[in-house]
Amino acid sequence: MEHIMTGKVKEVYKVDDDTLEFAYTDNISVFDKIIPSQVPHKGATLCRTAKYWFNLLSQEGIHNHYLSEPSANTMRVKRVDIIRDYDKIDGTTVNYLIPLEIICRYYAAGSLLDRIKSGKVKVEDLGFPAGHEVKKGEKLPVPFIECTTKLEEHDMNLTDEEAKKMAGLSDAEFQEIKDTVLKVDEIIAREAGKRGLIHCDGKKEFAYDKDRRLMVIDTFGTLDEDRWWDADEYAKGNIVELSKEFVRQYYRETGYHKALYDARDAGADEPDIPALPQEIVDRVSKLYVDMYERITGEKF
Repeated sequence: MEHIMTGKVKEVYKVDDDTLEFAYTDNISVFDKIIPSQVPHKGATLCRTAKYWFNLLSQEGIHNHYLSEPSANTMRVKRVDIIRDYDKIDGTTVNYLIPLEIICRYYAAGSLLDRIKSGKVKVEDLGFPAGHEVKKGEKLPVPFIECTTKLEEHDMNLTDEEAKKMAGLSDAEFQEIKDTVLKVDEIIAREAGKRGLIHCDGKKEFAYDKDRRLMVIDTFGTLDEDRWWDADEYAKGNIVELSKEFVRQYYRETGYHKALYDARDAGADEPDIPALPQEIVDRVSKLYVDMYERITGEKF
């Protein structure tokens, strides 16, 4: 196999012209920064959780790139082209990564709350009446789907028109992506709901195959891409974070998040992200294993 890319949490190898192998590491990243700490078992739990969802998608007739799982922390998938010159993408391009990340939110949480407070997102955009004061953890009237860039150094929010132009998508194709996100999330909510979990929000990635048929790719429905809450605690008015958000909150509380984004806004040098204390590493490792079992209903 030929090593072709190092991602934030996985190594990518070319098996042959039609197949890639993803090798999931125990790296953990937040805010587009790789934390200098290894989280035991994280790679295997991510890979096996993704495999669980891809198998369900195949059963439900939703096209995806998953082929096989050679080991606990590796996955083989269909290979597509990465086209960084967006001018070379149009409605006839085939077998390529759609250069977008699609986020669908069902509750007010995380960066969405920050953007509501700063005025970057209006409450009317979320389906609330004008003047409504959005509370943390509040369920949105309708799913809120938005796009960010995929191939840039930092994810940038895009309007729907910008996303369609960048990815060479027609209105109908863009709508198919949104509809597919909602179908996938219906499956996630159905299965996770059986085990007392609320699927709060999540990210999806897509590609077109050699026939320009849409397929779900990369990884989804894990603690890295999605936000999970405990349903019983939520019913009592408590929000218990059961995802990588736990780590993001740690860096918010230490002040690193503010320092990083102040630097980004100012165009200044970004501060290095500090390692996690061992106590946090141990808690995060246990969370990934426990949540693998809870999401999938399988023993780790």
